Amino acid sequence: MPECKKLLNREGVDGQVLDLDTAVKDGVLGGGGVGFGTGFAEKLDLKNMIQELSLSEIPSVFICPISLEPMEDPVTLCTGQTYERSNILKWFSLGHFICPTTMQELWDDNVTPNNTLQKLIHTWFSQMYFRMKKRSEDVQGTACEILDTLKSVKGQARVQSLKELRRVVTNHVIARKTVVDKGGVSLLSSLLGPYTSHAIGSEVVSILVQLELDSSSRLNLTQPAKISLMVDMLNEGSIETKINCTLLIRLLMDENDFQVEIVSSRSLLVALMRLVKDKRHPSGNIHGLNLIKSICSHKQVRSLIVSTNAVPQLVELLPSFKHECLEQALFLLDELSSVPEGKLALSECSTTIPNMVRVLMRVSERCTQHALSILWSICKLSPHECSSMAVDVGLAAKLLLVIQSGCDPSLKQQSAELLKLCSLNYSDSIFFSKCKLTRTIQ
Repeated sequence: MPECKKLLNREGVDGQVLDLDTAVKDGVLGGGGVGFGTGFAEKLDLKNMIQELSLSEIPSVFICPISLEPMEDPVTLCTGQTYERSNILKWFSLGHFICPTTMQELWDDNVTPNNTLQKLIHTWFSQMYFRMKKRSEDVQGTACEILDTLKSVKGQARVQSLKELRRVVTNHVIARKTVVDKGGVSLLSSLLGPYTSHAIGSEVVSILVQLELDSSSRLNLTQPAKISLMVDMLNEGSIETKINCTLLIRLLMDENDFQVEIVSSRSLLVALMRLVKDKRHPSGNIHGLNLIKSICSHKQVRSLIVSTNAVPQLVELLPSFKHECLEQALFLLDELSSVPEGKLALSECSTTIPNMVRVLMRVSERCTQHALSILWSICKLSPHECSSMAVDVGLAAKLLLVIQSGCDPSLKQQSAELLKLCSLNYSDSIFFSKCKLTRTIQ
């Protein structure tokens, strides 16, 4: 069995490198495994272990050259190459009678079970599985201990316990499940209130955003005192805390019975716009925009958003935004243009039309769609003044590009209507002249 003599890279298993003989000698194949004997290993189903472990690094000799997956039933050909039985038999059924690896013609199409390699594979995965289970038990125990500690400690000791719990739940999925199963969500939620320090609040929120919260837990977290604390931390916390607060509030808003009055807060909206404008921490921009977008989906809050001076601020930020933020900001402006106050704020901002024209056909079809919708809203509001400005900054040429492109027919139709609106104040010759269109385009 030449393949079994290859070195097995056992990185992650004591950092050793061993061949088959060494594996047998050291007990990897016998009864001297890690914490269990052969009897235990034989009880474990190999297929289930492979699926549950989902390891990224597996010794190459365990991998079938055909499927590039771990072998469960390895068989060896007359060439000495080993494959998963089902894969090589399928290879034969397709009429191939050469070795897939060496491309040698086979003088014997019989396959020989590679029992030694199969036992090595099974025992190696059994060891990995056992260690994973042991780590899980250790992590679960740690999470439970911290939850018990949180019930009795206060002050700095509570902060340190929360930091440790955050570290555990961040690194281990099983710890998140344990916290939820052991009533940790209710305990953590109880720590948020009007007298909670930001040091404790920020740690609690950073843990909660990583957990699966049921409807009851979400409802509990929407209590005014808890939301008020999150708003305070959005105004004064670190960038990480601000991002976590936006994530948690968005999570709470996904609840079917969510009351929009909970986020109808001028202080919250102002804090979110600060996050959107923060050039020192651009990682927070998209999170601020995402939460404003969620709030804006409730029509009754749009006028309040406009009243915070959000429209001109977003318009001014458009040229500096990258793709994802730009798309969200345009979506927001489009939504806000649906209320009279928003439409008026857009028309009064001197950079709205130039920035919208600049976006057309430059980023994505969705951005073009939002920009066209905004331009249509403000040009309809004040046709003479707005259409004249739009023509002066090159809107006509951009609209023709949209019409001639392969974009959605509805966008082409809207562009044609907007082009017609812009031309109403001019004779054909003056309009063509102002647009600097060539005779061919005319």
